Amino acid sequence: MSKKQELDIQIAYDGTVTINVIDGKGKSCLDLTRDLEESLGVVLDRETKASFYEQEEPVSVKIRGENQ
Repeated sequence: MSKKQELDIQIAYDGTVTINVIDGKGKSCLDLTRDLEESLGVVLDRETKASFYEQEEPVSVKIRGENQ
């Protein structure tokens, strides 16, 4: 089971917003923040942590057909 990802969002007095993804691995961090970034405006800077370069946990899906 994958870990729960959390967002730490800080808003400075000048209106600058900083979003930090906690317990995120790989490019899923970008997917998690994409809609929020687009609604807030232009991304001025992006810093990646070491966890960005780690492999995301695989997703396992089991499907059983109706005839089985």
